[in-house]
Amino acid sequence: MPALNSSKGPAPGLPPGTGILLSLIASGQARSRAELIEASGLSRSTVGERLAALFDGRFILEAEASMPSGGRPTRVLALNRSFSVALVSDVGESHVHSAVTDLQPGILAETVDPIDVGSGPQAVRAVIARQYRQLLKQVGRGKGEVLGIGLGLPAPVDHASGRVFGPSVMTGWDGFDVRAWLQAEFDAPVSVENDVNLMTLSELRRFWPDVGQLLFIKAGTGIGSGIVTDRHIYRGAQGAAGDIGHIQFSTTNAPLCRCGKLGCVEARAGGWAIARDLRAAGFEAKDARDVLALVGKGVPEAVHLVREAGRVLGEVAADVVSILNPGVIVIGGTLAAAEEHLLAGVRERVYQRCLPLATRTLQISAARSDPRSCLLLGAAQLVIEAQLQPATIERTLERLRRTAAA
Repeated sequence: MPALNSSKGPAPGLPPGTGILLSLIASGQARSRAELIEASGLSRSTVGERLAALFDGRFILEAEASMPSGGRPTRVLALNRSFSVALVSDVGESHVHSAVTDLQPGILAETVDPIDVGSGPQAVRAVIARQYRQLLKQVGRGKGEVLGIGLGLPAPVDHASGRVFGPSVMTGWDGFDVRAWLQAEFDAPVSVENDVNLMTLSELRRFWPDVGQLLFIKAGTGIGSGIVTDRHIYRGAQGAAGDIGHIQFSTTNAPLCRCGKLGCVEARAGGWAIARDLRAAGFEAKDARDVLALVGKGVPEAVHLVREAGRVLGEVAADVVSILNPGVIVIGGTLAAAEEHLLAGVRERVYQRCLPLATRTLQISAARSDPRSCLLLGAAQLVIEAQLQPATIERTLERLRRTAAA
């Protein structure tokens, strides 16, 4: 798809209501002039006027494909995926992986820098801002072409306020206004989400686009999940939905979790917990990657513990299936690379404990996303959907027009 010439900004004075047509095209709800007329309820002349403004601003283009129309085939209208870019970051405990993407989304350039997330938000802020300036320069784009910024954080996030909440590995971040400092620097809206929800969104849109109800389980150093209902991320009242890692099971000699409670799923099936048990058995293992290395070597103790972890995940997944009745369960995260050693235990418990109606067409699958890029692409998808939805798209176009003119 041709890149947008960064020297040519959006056309000034877009007719009111133009954004709604762009939103219909971007979402795929309307792919032709006739479908736009039907979906919007506008007259042919009004649709023509607003489409002309979108073409002039290079927000849309006519794709090579055509579709039948009862007469001569009509060209398909499509979003110009290069008219703007997104800036996104995966903030980890020891690194920040950032990228600039187009609106496909696809990564145009990326970079990784070491950090200590426990050093506090101000230090991490400086790293991210420097990365974004370098990435924009690398791809020849300016601040005025940034559709939005997306951040993935390894902590509970209040989605409405964009603030980290509660105890986490992000020491000093609790209650910090993550959005404000990036908005001020780049004059672009900022979306903040926990890492598991972003992985869920990326997996859903790329590989399960027609699935309405999905459960994504991240099995890595820690355990978490993302819940999809009616093709949208379900966050709950405060953004805490999906925290299956700290569901507790009452057992004799329940292990102590990092959160301070006893018997959490994470303390039984997280990568750090499996590594703990392997160390107790005399093996060198610090984290989930070390666990996988031992599984790859066929070490019986490691294989056994990963299979047991799968059964633990299956226990909690069975409860979720009974309550939410998803059509698909996807297992991602570092431990998912153990494949059937982990998945077999999940399937065993789910099919054993759930009613046949809930499991009749249920699929349980390993994640298909590239683990290195899925969180970044999920963050970009979050930005795109937030800024191109009907409720915000008029403001988005006006902001891009204003910053381009400046």
